[in-house]
Amino acid sequence: MEDQMILLKELQGLDQELNRIRQDQQKLEAERQDIDADVVRVQDMVASLQGSIAELEDQRGQLRLALEQEQANIEKSEGRLPEIKTQKEYLAVLKEVDTAKKLNKDLTEQIEAKNAEIEALNGEKAEKEKALTELEEQVSARRSEIEQALQSFEQSQQEIASQRADQIKPLPMALQKRYQLLMERRAGIAVVEARNGTCMGCNMSLPPQLYNSLFVAEDIKTCPHCSRLLFVVKEG
Repeated sequence: MEDQMILLKELQGLDQELNRIRQDQQKLEAERQDIDADVVRVQDMVASLQGSIAELEDQRGQLRLALEQEQANIEKSEGRLPEIKTQKEYLAVLKEVDTAKKLNKDLTEQIEAKNAEIEALNGEKAEKEKALTELEEQVSARRSEIEQALQSFEQSQQEIASQRADQIKPLPMALQKRYQLLMERRAGIAVVEARNGTCMGCNMSLPPQLYNSLFVAEDIKTCPHCSRLLFVVKEG
């Protein structure tokens, strides 16, 4: 029974190390997801700005076409003035020209406003692209570190899993299942020391007869309070 307890303690040490590695692995994977999300976030900002700029440029293009059309209409109307013979018709054409010029002025102002918006967005886009480049450089270095660490963790897990398989094999199947159940239910601590009549897993006092029997080690004992497997460190 003492040999089985030694195996159980060593097995628990391997399982706890595996658990630590998995936790570190999860943290790194979460960090990798976070930095990838940061890159995507800035990329989306750049893409959104580019979309806004393209939309404004399209609107500006339509305004320029309208301006060109109105300018052509003005030139056509002004070209008719020398040929007009009645005062009424002459005044009507002048009114058309005046209206068209006012519209041209409004179109020009709208185009200038679009130019200002496009310039501002291009400046913001340039800033975001610079930030994206710097972020991608930082992320690339960190991502490489994370990948190397994850590979190392994977190798360590394989090595420990192999040791664990050798460690658990000699134990009776019933004891293996009992140990595994305790590991799951007791936060990864199935085997604990009993010291000075107390279970060090739950800090509850043990019955004196049970505590004394641990020194004989005829069979594996459990804590009546938390059900963990108990062992004692014998002096000398």
